[in-house]
Amino acid sequence: MLTRKLPLLISAQGIHWSQQRILAAVSQICMLLVSVIILTNIIITLGERRLQEDWATQRYSELQAVGALISDKVTFQQFRTQMFAKSGLLKQYLALPSSENQQRLLDNWDVLVDNVPELLGIALYDPQGQHKFASSNDFGKESLPPALLGSTRNMGGSEIYTSPLEFTPINGQLEPYLYQFAWLENPDQSVRGYLVTYNSMSKMLKSIKPAYSSKQAPLMMLDTQGLLYAGAQTNTSVSRLPETMGGSLKQSYPALWRKMAMSNFGQFHGDVATFVYLKVELTTQYETRREYFLLSYIKNEDIAANFAQWRNILIIGAVVLTSLSILLIFLTHMYRLVQRSREFSIYMTNRLFDTEMGCIIASDTGRVVTSNSAASVLLSLPVDDLSDRSLQRILNLDDDEYSQFINHLETEKVWQKELYSNSSARTWLMVRVKYEVSIDNKRRYMLVTFEDITELKQSQKHAKLNHLLNDVPMASVLTDPKGNVLKSNPAFNQLLQIEADKPINVSSVLSEDFNKQWPQIAQQLQIQGSWIGQVFVVVDHLQDHCLQATLKGHLDSAGELQFVLCSFEQSLQKNAFREGPNSVPLRSTIFNHKDDLERYFNNLSQTCKDFSSLLMIDISAEGMLSHMSDLGQLETRQREVEIHLLRDLPHRYQMSHWQLGKLIIVLPDTNSDQAHYFALESLNKLNENGLGDGICIGIASYQAGQDLEQLIANSEVALKRAKQTGEQNICQAFTRLLT
Repeated sequence: MLTRKLPLLISAQGIHWSQQRILAAVSQICMLLVSVIILTNIIITLGERRLQEDWATQRYSELQAVGALISDKVTFQQFRTQMFAKSGLLKQYLALPSSENQQRLLDNWDVLVDNVPELLGIALYDPQGQHKFASSNDFGKESLPPALLGSTRNMGGSEIYTSPLEFTPINGQLEPYLYQFAWLENPDQSVRGYLVTYNSMSKMLKSIKPAYSSKQAPLMMLDTQGLLYAGAQTNTSVSRLPETMGGSLKQSYPALWRKMAMSNFGQFHGDVATFVYLKVELTTQYETRREYFLLSYIKNEDIAANFAQWRNILIIGAVVLTSLSILLIFLTHMYRLVQRSREFSIYMTNRLFDTEMGCIIASDTGRVVTSNSAASVLLSLPVDDLSDRSLQRILNLDDDEYSQFINHLETEKVWQKELYSNSSARTWLMVRVKYEVSIDNKRRYMLVTFEDITELKQSQKHAKLNHLLNDVPMASVLTDPKGNVLKSNPAFNQLLQIEADKPINVSSVLSEDFNKQWPQIAQQLQIQGSWIGQVFVVVDHLQDHCLQATLKGHLDSAGELQFVLCSFEQSLQKNAFREGPNSVPLRSTIFNHKDDLERYFNNLSQTCKDFSSLLMIDISAEGMLSHMSDLGQLETRQREVEIHLLRDLPHRYQMSHWQLGKLIIVLPDTNSDQAHYFALESLNKLNENGLGDGICIGIASYQAGQDLEQLIANSEVALKRAKQTGEQNICQAFTRLLT
């Protein structure tokens, strides 16, 4: 196990298992377990399959030997049948068929049947194929095939005919057998009779099988149609195999039979067992081949039982390997944690001695152990002088204060205080002291940090001075560009009798006219920086009270209005005609709606209307609206033109927005000559300020009976002519000269 040689200062230096580290280790262990389980299962499966293949190869060799022995036995049985046909007793009986000769022949046959296990019986037939006598009552009663009798036969003489396998009941059980047929001929090749021997196939297999395999290994014999002739087992766990003689494998296990029908030998791996089969040929005659299948199998559970020892060895090896791998993973993570812990200790030390914050480590008795350069700079003492210095002396505490400091530190574990340095730097320091205990709980020390808070103290001092400076009788308030109050002084709150922290809008406590003028005032603040005017208060306790307002705008780095500083003073001026439906608004306003302009025009006296004029000013320079992105530029230009015209606009004239890029000025009691002079003077002033480029002015005079719509239409006609002349950009239409 990896351990540290040096004690830890703080617990953070120790080994800590984070949640991410635990999740990483658990995920690696889970992946290892899954991989080992899968790999072990694959190895076990491959081992069992290899054992199956080895057994199948061995069993196939055994089936080949069994097939060869069966063929040899059938051949030997043919030879034996031929010897029976040539025996002296049979010839003696055929020469003199008496009861004594028949009895001696039967006794001889009984001895042969008793001594040969697979020989079931011997029968003799006359030349017409009729049964004469047999060694056993179980055979000889069946009629012989007509193809073997008479002149139509293809065999004879010393030839032996071997039949296909058939069943016969013996002692209540079906017995598979084959019979061999021998012709008994005279010297002139005439038939004297027929000799038939019956041989048991099951006994033949029992005599062969023990020499080549264990008793537990099954051996089955089937014909080419899938019928079972030998090897039926009633207690087999392979349920899909036929359990009785004559059962059909084709019907009970079609998949296995399809595999066998397609080839003469091979293997078949089933769900519960592995099968090996081989087709053998007993004899060939009459153009008919006697072919049969030898089938054997071994259950998969037997294979698994034989492989159990190796499986246990593999499982034990996998468990040991997994345990070692888990231990390796754990040691790897521990090694990385120790390395990171050491790196953290080095990093913490570097931070302690390279940071701008002053740090001192002192013993629990108050003696300085070490310090960094930042503490030396803040305390204006060399690093060497700080070593082994008393913490009481550094903090400038007397004995009583130091005792209180120690008691507080013992109780609260943390002590902090603001300290003014009397050194040449003249700085304020925030001192923080706390106890730290080593991870072995055997050592305790003080960690002292010094933070320069001189700027904070200066900011607090400036804030106090600003508070004192703001505490004046003049009402002042700081708002955003929309008029929302950000900060207000007590004089403003007292004047309007509002709560200090209540969110309000400065235009909501003033007159409606001021509220409407606020966008224009904001534009003027952005362009000129200040605005001075009179406003009216609409709160209940100061209804119709007039104040002198001074507004100053503060812009941000992008040139947009950021803050508005508003100052309010008492004013004796008051507009006596402010209220009433026919009142004339202040001329410093710009009408934004046509209804306001119509109301203003209709409220003029008829004398003012008769000698009034109207100016329509187009401020869009040529090509300015070539792209949609120029709209913002046009709006900015229009605001600048409005401010310059509004600054020198006579009190009796009224300006109004008409369209984007167009302004209307109504000139009451002004004839066409005076209107032309005013337009020319206004254009010259705009040119002096660099705003006259592309400006055209159309002038129309009032005619008797006209309304505002007709007057505006005439001015539009004049404006079109002014754009066409291209000279002075000023044109009049529907005007009359004074006589």
